[in-house]
Amino acid sequence: MAAQLAIAVAVGLIGGCSSAVPHGASRTPLASAAPDSAKPSPGPSGSSPVNVYAHIAVGMMNPKWARDPYRVYVPNSLSDTVSEINPRTYKVIRTFAVGGQPNHITPSWNGSVLWVNNTDGYGLTPISPKTGLPGRPVPVADPYNLYFTPDGNNALVMAEALARIDFRDPHTMRLRYSMPVPCAGVNHLDFTANGHSAVASCEFSARLLWINLRERRVVRTLTLGKPMSAPTTAPGPGYSMPQDVRLSANGKIFYVADMAANGIWLINAHTFKVIRFLHTGAGTHGFMVGRNGKYLYISNRFEGSISVLDMATNKLIHKWWIPGGGSPDMGGISPNGKVMWWSGRYNGVIYAMSTRTGRLLAKIPVGAGPHGVCVFPQPGRYSLGHTGNFR
Repeated sequence: MAAQLAIAVAVGLIGGCSSAVPHGASRTPLASAAPDSAKPSPGPSGSSPVNVYAHIAVGMMNPKWARDPYRVYVPNSLSDTVSEINPRTYKVIRTFAVGGQPNHITPSWNGSVLWVNNTDGYGLTPISPKTGLPGRPVPVADPYNLYFTPDGNNALVMAEALARIDFRDPHTMRLRYSMPVPCAGVNHLDFTANGHSAVASCEFSARLLWINLRERRVVRTLTLGKPMSAPTTAPGPGYSMPQDVRLSANGKIFYVADMAANGIWLINAHTFKVIRFLHTGAGTHGFMVGRNGKYLYISNRFEGSISVLDMATNKLIHKWWIPGGGSPDMGGISPNGKVMWWSGRYNGVIYAMSTRTGRLLAKIPVGAGPHGVCVFPQPGRYSLGHTGNFR
């Protein structure tokens, strides 16, 4: 582990998801009124939905992308390239150049295009999921991460270095509105079950934001700990660096990975208050939701392990270690739900692992600094963005 942490420091990746230099942010809290649109949409009988991931089960592929070839797309953030893997042979079948520092590959809301987020290149490179070939980049300011509102009406570009979230046309990426955020390092988010609000993480301010999407404004903040002014592998007690965010299957909890606190926060999706904290491992970073919506797979990037949470009980039930160590970051799950694909951020490889036993199935060399891996196609009605958060 010491060796891989040294490598991480050398390549400038230890600061969590981001490569942006932390910038100052106001510590003044916003209005403290409870979020007014947090409750999940009622089900047919008036009850809360049983499973917001009910449509990502095996066999529930959207017919619009069901015939697209199954591939794993890897943005190599330090090589400025994308590697394309055939998951059936575990072989890289294509590598091509993209803009500066590609950090995530994001399926569009309707699955018609995969967007490469070229952060330093100030552009989004489109990939055709039917051919696997790139197109001409679209100019976009500081695209560190990319999401789509559940109704498909807006693309949300996480312009981390500019301290804002840009609302854009989801097809042309034309700018509609820039929403400033009161924090540093905004980069991940997820949406409430009714799609009216979102929770975003700010890694350099140790904060979460509650966003009213209709009004396009931050209505509340939540501080998780002491912010880190500079990246470190040993932040000490009380520090926080929130990363990935994911809604629970029942729509009642937001899970937030924390790379400094080394675990996950459980945040009440009705009141926006901390329920509790669960320790998972060093450098907790990314999430994947299993095909049945029951399990949450959690990467512990600094120690090379995967933790598994049962979302029905909110108990950790497994911890799997990558043989020989590693740096699992983020990725996606195969359409049949049997294989999870993780980028090895500090090791220049991709890991294929069993979702049932955690067994390492393959370790595939790619470029330098592989980051937000996209597995496509996947079951679901639409994509909410990131590397493939489907519902």
